[in-house]
Amino acid sequence: MTVRVDAHHHVWDLSVRDQPWTAELPPLRRSFALAELEPALAAEGIGATVLVQTVDVPEETPELLALAAANPVVAGVVGWVDLTAPDVADRLAALKGAPGGEWLGGIRHGVQGEPDPRWLCRPDVRRGLAAVAAAGLVYDLLVVPVQLPAAVETVRALPELRCVLDHAGKPRIAAGERQPWAADIAALGRADNVAVKLSGLVTEADLVAWTPDDIRPYADDVLTAFGPERTMFGSDWPVCLLAAGYPRVAELARTLIAPLSAAEQDAVLGATAARWYGLDLL
Repeated sequence: MTVRVDAHHHVWDLSVRDQPWTAELPPLRRSFALAELEPALAAEGIGATVLVQTVDVPEETPELLALAAANPVVAGVVGWVDLTAPDVADRLAALKGAPGGEWLGGIRHGVQGEPDPRWLCRPDVRRGLAAVAAAGLVYDLLVVPVQLPAAVETVRALPELRCVLDHAGKPRIAAGERQPWAADIAALGRADNVAVKLSGLVTEADLVAWTPDDIRPYADDVLTAFGPERTMFGSDWPVCLLAAGYPRVAELARTLIAPLSAAEQDAVLGATAARWYGLDLL
């Protein structure tokens, strides 16, 4: 059986750095350490994780790399770099050469917060994304549905760039909206340089009253578009705590993929993340 992987979680320490995006989310307005997550990982049989950036500042990524170097459960890091910087290639090389740099598997930017829905199509951004590809790193796409068409154009324009769509593109589950999200997901799935995270869906549903049946149609769309070999489980802890504890999130994932074969379930629960991020799980 493949090592189980949580392909998307966060940590932060408010005494080190503010997380402004939590200002209106009281349950998240505190520090979250890896030590708090580890018992839940052990209880669910998850042996490795991918630690993902939370704020678009250069200081955070070296801290995440150091945490990965000191904690065996963290098998990979998705950090941040200014994609529009003229020296972006040098900045990427510096991160890879820094202490813990061997754990750097990908780069992410908070595109969801960019007011321009076509931010990904800007020439300076595309240049930065090409540098990410040249550095052998994955690019995590953090977008909302209105930005998905630009994501489709971008992954087609940069076939050498391996991308992972975070949180399935954040469909508007609570509003019951499937289109045009589902069509855009299908278009992304037709690009073989893109994978997807089955993550973050509980916080797109009704935070209090969601059920697996609310989420299942969206998960089915994702699995149809990408297949298990390009779909990976992520908890989005601690953000998921707005809607569910870790055990319930893990149980939801197992419920959603229950119709798949054992090999396909292994892919979603670990093998896809290991292959896409190049995780060393020995």
